[in-house]
Parts: sequence; C-alpha cells; structure tokens
Amino acid sequence: MLVAERQKKIVELVNERLSIRVTELSKIFSVTEETIRRDLEKLEKENLLMRSHGGAVSIEKDQSETSYLEREITNATEKKAIAEAAVRIIESGDQIVLDASTTAWYVAKELPDMPLTVLTNSIKVAIELSKKEQIKVISTGGTLLSQSLSFVGPLAERSLGMYHVHKAFLSCKGVHLEKGLSDFNESQALLKKQMMEIADEKILMVDSSKFGTRAFSQIGPLSSIDCMIVDSKVNEQVKQQLEEKNIRVTIVD
Repeated sequence: MLVAERQKKIVELVNERLSIRVTELSKIFSVTEETIRRDLEKLEKENLLMRSHGGAVSIEKDQSETSYLEREITNATEKKAIAEAAVRIIESGDQIVLDASTTAWYVAKELPDMPLTVLTNSIKVAIELSKKEQIKVISTGGTLLSQSLSFVGPLAERSLGMYHVHKAFLSCKGVHLEKGLSDFNESQALLKKQMMEIADEKILMVDSSKFGTRAFSQIGPLSSIDCMIVDSKVNEQVKQQLEEKNIRVTIVD
C-alpha cells in the first residue's frame, strides 16, 4: 500500500471511531509503530487529525458534543446554584483551575474581583475573568475545539503540567458510581484528568442529570474526587453511596 493511501485510510478510521491507538493502527496496516507515529505527525500538521497519548483523535465536529450556546441554557438554574456554592469555597490568594464547562463559566461570572490566579483552557472563562482586575488569568493554549470554545491537545496538556493549584473545579458528561467519570472525547478527558493531577483538592460540579450515565472517554474513578457539588434533585441513595466512598457532597437548592 502506498504511503498516501495508508494515511488517507488512517484519517478515515480516526473520523469513524473518533479515536484510535498507535498499536491498533500498526496491526491494521502491518507497519511499525514508529511508521504510524510519523504518519500521525504529518497528518496533524495538515490539520487532518490530532495526536493524543498513544494515538490520535478526530478533529471533525463531534455530533455528540452539544454547542456552547445550547449548553448555556440546559439546566441553567441548577448550574448557577452549583457555581455559587463553588465560589463560596474559593479564598483570596487561591490558585485554581477551571475547565471549559458551562458551570465553570458560571463560576467565573460569580467570582468577586479578588486576588486569585486562575488557570483555564476555556476561552469563555478567560474572557469573563478579564473584566476583573485582581484576578490573574493563565490560558493553556492548544488546539481550539469550536463547539466547546476550549483548548485541548498536547500543548494544553504540557501547559497544565507546568503548574500546581490549590483547587480544581470541573464538570463532566457522565458520573457512574461504579465506572467513574467520563466525557465526550479523549482529548477533553485527558485534560480534565491532568487538571485533577495538579490540584490539591478536586471539586466536581455536576447537575443530577449526569448521574448513572457513561460518556465515550474515561476520565478516572470517583475516588479521584474530593468533593462534589450537586443539585437537590440527586437521589438520596446516590448521595449516601458517594459519602460511603469518602466523597464530601454539597447539595444546593
């Protein structure tokens, strides 16, 4: 098979499956993993896919990813209440990381103008915080996902690795009591996992609609979370099970 033909088929496979590993591509095309890595590097430079840890992910708009404008109005009342509760545990002088969720954007809107350092991969969060003179904002940079208005990819991951923060505030698409936390694609999941790794305290902000669901890519187990802020519609049994896993649960009205 010609090199150009192999690379064309690699892009087709990545877009079809959303993500694929180097080892799998090596077996499919009967070439070395090093050859596949060179293919992926070339295809990324041509903006045909995006490399990730051990593989590649599609950069085509994922139809499972809801647009930011739509997410802003979905469960907005619950998200605002959750954000207000999150702001109450942020102290002057804190260094925090905010993900690209709409709940994190609500946190940015609610934050008072006080001495604070905020690391984020969200354009919306950065713009909101730019209005507050005492808050220092650091953007990860990276590859832009237009649907979520967020930066992801190797550059964003390397950027996060340079910092340490007191608290990480993030959301996700799915919360499963046995299978843990998940998100819609691998690049988002990897970034959120790294956000938790650089933080002393990990706070998950989710409305009750996220419970019992699993999205495409795994972020990590529930044990990776210290605190969870949820709305009052969450099942009492679920709350009890979370507390049994040593996760502090804050319920907002």
